[in-house]
Amino acid sequence: MRIDSLISRAGAPFFSLEFFPPSDEAQWPAFFNTVEQLRHLSPLFVSVTYGAGGGRQRNTLEITRELVGRGLVCMPHLTCVGTEPASIGRFLQDLCAAGVDNVLALRGDAPAGQETAPAGHFRYACDLVAFIRTRAPDMGIGVAAYPAPHPESPTFAEDRGCTAEKFRSGADFAITQLFFDVREYEDLVAGLRARGVSAPVVPGILPVQSFDSLRRVLSMCGANIPGKFYLSLEEARRKGGDEALREIGLNFAVRQIRRLLDMGAPGIHLYTLNRSELCLRIAAEAKLGGR
Repeated sequence: MRIDSLISRAGAPFFSLEFFPPSDEAQWPAFFNTVEQLRHLSPLFVSVTYGAGGGRQRNTLEITRELVGRGLVCMPHLTCVGTEPASIGRFLQDLCAAGVDNVLALRGDAPAGQETAPAGHFRYACDLVAFIRTRAPDMGIGVAAYPAPHPESPTFAEDRGCTAEKFRSGADFAITQLFFDVREYEDLVAGLRARGVSAPVVPGILPVQSFDSLRRVLSMCGANIPGKFYLSLEEARRKGGDEALREIGLNFAVRQIRRLLDMGAPGIHLYTLNRSELCLRIAAEAKLGGR
């Protein structure tokens, strides 16, 4: 089932979830236990990360196959940085054989130790989208969108134009990178609509769990954090440690979700961190899930 069709027929705000495959197969039973716990949210779909340069492609494929077998609509990530058409084509064939109808097409980050992505057949995500649309025309294609510009985009206008190009190349919907100011999501959607893009844009939410993880993701994706929120995180950690910080982060995420749904977001894509308790609590407090 294609995800763009599911979104158009949802009728009410939905949750979707992102998982990352554990690199150690000994951790897979615990991972699948987390998945089963989160099935209570009745996610519209789930996504499975891929890794820079496809370094965990086998894990992604095996876990995706298992999730499909458990009745979940699954969308594996597919990155194209440093890869060639033949390897992408083989992976698409494997996905089709596993009963997968959707893929999240990404350029991907440069491999560890490299500042820039290596040259290859696919320069941008829109190149990958066009390839998938030609090679697997029935595949549903999601892409990434950036409420704050991608770190390599010099302006908002250029970034919005790059995102619109992904849709002109054949994408069906977008999931945003994490963000902390809902006005950035509103501006992103308005910018895409002004460029003729009417496809769904699903906001991605990642609750803050620690300062280390926050700094890491901010440096990687170019997201901004409101000063007042940052100061509240600092004060919470100073007074109550990491547990108090996580509580502030969770409450902020819940408020984000409520505001996004009020402004018309079709649903919420939750970056789960493979943590069921966290996600179940967010869903309960945001009163979302369990379709």
